[in-house]
Amino acid sequence: MKSISIGLLGLGTVGCGVVKIVQNHQDKLMHQIGCPVEVKKALVLDVNKERGVDLARIVLTENPHDVISDSEIDIIVEVMGGIEETKKYLMEALSNGKHVVTANKDLMALYGPELLAKASANQCDLFYEASVAGGIPILRSLVDGLASDRITKMMGIVNGTTNFILTKMSKEQRSFLDVLKEAQDLGFAESDPAADVEGLDAARKMAILSTLGFSMDIHLNDVKVEGITKVSNEDIVYAKQFGYVMKLIGIAHRQGEKVEVSVQPTLLEEDHPLASVHDEYNAVYVYGEAVGETMFYGPGAGSLPTATAVVSDLVGVMKNMRLGVNGNSAVLPQFEKQLKSDEEIQAKYFIRILIEDSVGVMANITSIFASHGVSLEKILQKPLSSSQQAEIVLVTHGAVQKDFTCIIEELTNLHSIQSIKSYYRVEGEI
Repeated sequence: MKSISIGLLGLGTVGCGVVKIVQNHQDKLMHQIGCPVEVKKALVLDVNKERGVDLARIVLTENPHDVISDSEIDIIVEVMGGIEETKKYLMEALSNGKHVVTANKDLMALYGPELLAKASANQCDLFYEASVAGGIPILRSLVDGLASDRITKMMGIVNGTTNFILTKMSKEQRSFLDVLKEAQDLGFAESDPAADVEGLDAARKMAILSTLGFSMDIHLNDVKVEGITKVSNEDIVYAKQFGYVMKLIGIAHRQGEKVEVSVQPTLLEEDHPLASVHDEYNAVYVYGEAVGETMFYGPGAGSLPTATAVVSDLVGVMKNMRLGVNGNSAVLPQFEKQLKSDEEIQAKYFIRILIEDSVGVMANITSIFASHGVSLEKILQKPLSSSQQAEIVLVTHGAVQKDFTCIIEELTNLHSIQSIKSYYRVEGEI
């Protein structure tokens, strides 16, 4: 019985996890596929590096073409990261008739449609479950489990690093920079954490999720992005007083035929299921017209959780190979992309303002909100004992984004306002 051969591009944390699962779960893979599965070759940067897995039957190489041009390799597993050079390798592999499994969210967010078209043209599979939310099978759930439903909204904590940081800031009253250093020491954050803390990593994942969930070709530059670097302990404390929890939330919302996709620090009602997702864990909350509300929760990163998603994709490819139906799974977007304008996006907002503590200031502030048709749901005023200043914290009812932007501009120009300390979107009334 001919075995199915796998070539690895990359043998780091996730790659080693793939090797462990394939080696340790041979009986289960054999039962599902009906033939042996082996990792034949792996592309590495250093063939002499110790990796803590059994590599006795795996050929290591520093030349990518040894893997992607090997006629005996059936499936390429890409876990090396990178974008432009990696795209070139995968396009070549697909041209060579090899199926591809990737965990590369950066690549799929930028070049997913192009790679999927190449795979389809060559009757190859291209699966990428591990590119979003690690071990959570969210992409497969959208494509298969919820295929008959119409998804209206997806909200997710899809970056474990920022969730770890915000959890620690909230529970231990520590500063952003202090917790970021701990996250780096623990390996949750990179030495250059910009992609995580500025929201770009989450934005890439939301582009992939919304493309599948809404069947629209959503690009990375369609996602409005704001990171967590400006979130302060005071923001978190005031949010708690109003019954909110701070999270970096990816939001993809469809109303009619128009969508909005964003990533931003967001205040959630404390009883919302996403509010209880802590530390490095991920979760995606999905609203469907038929199914109602569902939530997918689990580890968003790590060697074995991510490798589990990779191997699940491998099983899917191998089952297709046995059935002779590879290259038929990719479905082109059904709908033309239509993005909401600022006049069509509505949300509640939390805002902190430092003011002169004098007569008439509050009336001036509320009149600005009223002039734009925005009412206030909650108000807290806290005098500052050391000066003739006070801090006001407000939560609005639903406001059109364009109106709220105008309100912020007018408040900034009001003489009696010292500064606008912060403002955040509020979500989570379920």
